Amino acid sequence: MPDSRAAPQESLLDASLGTTQENVGTRFLNRLPPGGPECVRKLSLNLRYQQEVRANVKSSSLTDGQTLSKEPLSHALKLSTPEKVKDAQLNPPEEALWTTRADGRVRLRIDPICSQTPRTVHQMFSTTLDKYGDLSAMGFKRQGTWEHISYTQYYLLARKAAKGFLKLGLERAHSVAILAFNSPEWFFSAVGAVFGGGIITGIYTTSSPEACQYIAYDCRANIIVVDTQKQLEKILKIWKHLPHLKAVVIYREAPPMRMPSVYTMEELMELGNEVPEEALDVIINAQKPNQCCALVYTSGTTGNPKGVMLSQDNITWTARYGSQAGDIQPAEIQQEVVVSYLPLSHIAAQIYDLWTGIQWGAQVCFAEPDALKGSLVNTLREVEPTSHMGVPRVWEKIMEQIQEVAAQSGFIWRKMLLWAMSVTLEQNLTCPSSDLKPFTTRLADYLVLAKVRQALGFAKCQKNFYGAAPMTAETQHFFLGLNIRLYAGYGLSETSGPHFMSSPYNYRLYSSGKVVPGCQVKLVNEDAEGIGEICLWGRTIFMGYLNMEDKTCEAIDAEGWLHTGDTGRLDADGFLYITGRLKELIITAGGENVPPVPIEEAVKTELPIIRNAMLIGDQRKFLSMLLTLKCTLDPDTFEPTDNLTEQAVEFCQRVGSKATTVSEVVGKKDEAVYQAIEEGIQRVNMNAAARPYHIQKWAILEKDFSISGGELGPTMKLKRLAVLEKYKDVIDSFYQEQKK
Repeated sequence: MPDSRAAPQESLLDASLGTTQENVGTRFLNRLPPGGPECVRKLSLNLRYQQEVRANVKSSSLTDGQTLSKEPLSHALKLSTPEKVKDAQLNPPEEALWTTRADGRVRLRIDPICSQTPRTVHQMFSTTLDKYGDLSAMGFKRQGTWEHISYTQYYLLARKAAKGFLKLGLERAHSVAILAFNSPEWFFSAVGAVFGGGIITGIYTTSSPEACQYIAYDCRANIIVVDTQKQLEKILKIWKHLPHLKAVVIYREAPPMRMPSVYTMEELMELGNEVPEEALDVIINAQKPNQCCALVYTSGTTGNPKGVMLSQDNITWTARYGSQAGDIQPAEIQQEVVVSYLPLSHIAAQIYDLWTGIQWGAQVCFAEPDALKGSLVNTLREVEPTSHMGVPRVWEKIMEQIQEVAAQSGFIWRKMLLWAMSVTLEQNLTCPSSDLKPFTTRLADYLVLAKVRQALGFAKCQKNFYGAAPMTAETQHFFLGLNIRLYAGYGLSETSGPHFMSSPYNYRLYSSGKVVPGCQVKLVNEDAEGIGEICLWGRTIFMGYLNMEDKTCEAIDAEGWLHTGDTGRLDADGFLYITGRLKELIITAGGENVPPVPIEEAVKTELPIIRNAMLIGDQRKFLSMLLTLKCTLDPDTFEPTDNLTEQAVEFCQRVGSKATTVSEVVGKKDEAVYQAIEEGIQRVNMNAAARPYHIQKWAILEKDFSISGGELGPTMKLKRLAVLEKYKDVIDSFYQEQKK
């Protein structure tokens, strides 16, 4: 790589993409500065000519499997003639259901209930280009103004990125890793990596240099894309330990100085011009649906992260049929509008934002990097999404913000809100499927609740999803009171995201929905209550863990069933209810099997001051519990503060305490609060199945759990082993006292 190159140029998006999609070709040329990047100038000329050509091409049918016409469009843009879906070759019979090699292939789980023709990512995008090429694919803010990229522009940018990666030395079955917040560059880099024959691998932006090193080494990253100098510094620190790494590309911020093998996004696109379109076409046309195209690393709550290998068929099948089960609409019926803000390194956001967006022609609008520090609601108000997804902690945070605002509002408004939510919750609990609402419910919605939803940015939102972690009954009831149903999905990285989905037509409170049509489920080792380990089968099931044959064999049995390690039950109508995880099952010294989640949820329901509750007792004589209190979060760092939330303060006042901070409660051992918590835990114990299920000791920790504290994973899942280690002294004290 050269040691010095030209100084960074103006952002590709700023230089070439207009604020609207109208007259896109002329807008491109008019906005280019004299001597602007030649790659952008050529791209704009291609787009101008493409518009003229497309005007003469008949509109295509919207049937399944339709691909781009072999009309002059492909020649004008020097694009490949999209491969026919029917040409996708199925696996020869000797291929196994799993592999641990990045360049391996697997036998797809095609059977009579799941017989759809396999497709590659490029085939999926080609169909979308033909149907939705002129529609807005992405919305993003530049200097306070929303700008948009069409699907045609998106496709061309992905091809340019692919050629740039190839020029930098991307090898087949090696990775392009992305360490950046959600953005158009994330999307077209991801798609470009796949087009170029590579594997897209997301890395959490909160990852330490050591965590980045583990993933980048394991996935054999040839190129890493970063968005800021902070992320660049992490890679520079570990580069010497990454033998496969050839280049880093940075886009949101310029590198602090010229550095060897560090490129701006504009320079990447320029390099792509040196690779012929035909060379990329050869790579694209050689791709098969049963090859790996994405790696999703588990959060490592029980050891080192595992690289979950997803095939092109995993991605394209799930993007189509998993989203259909959630009632996501194709753009010809209604263009879905979604806000992208959750980490794309997690399967939930990646499948929902990136791949499902391409499948159905959705418009994906990107939130600001500080979305979870407070700006998300502003983005929601401006964009007004038609569907929205959040992990439970995001919904809880919205709930707490509403409660804070309500507490500071006038007496009359507060009473009206409580009344409106009360009558609406009662209606939604007693008649959840009824479209005929009583007059009082309709009045409450018109006078109060519709205004609240509009203030949240949910005025047009028809589907609100959650997943990745359990949600409390309190949170679900709160949003039902606002007339917002939260639809659960269930799946894992190993199922490409959703294997079960809820929707307006498949909804049951507290359930995770029904199995996605075409997929299968069975429960093994069921107990007397019908609870067993959840095992899954279908086109969603992953290829295997990269370089981990033993872990793969543990997860996938000889018949190809994925053993999730989660426990649950199915009701008579096929709705799934998650009850816990096998690895989390507590086996006491007396041999009692105790699932912790139901007890933890019961404590949080009984005591609204509690944010986190973790049950202890594995190989112990009795059960104990660690508790944290509900506190506000620092808007800049997203760290727990010492200040109690409004709901927690109200609890304190109700029991006779004047405490407003965690330290006042814990440091001074506030007698009123401690007594109220003890009474609440005794009420939970009274409802327990037997005495071994009783919580005998508990402690309130001085600080709430957090990602930076190590107690929570990136999606706010509780890292039980980390908590056991971090608070070992507190836990040991429960049982040392018992010995005295």
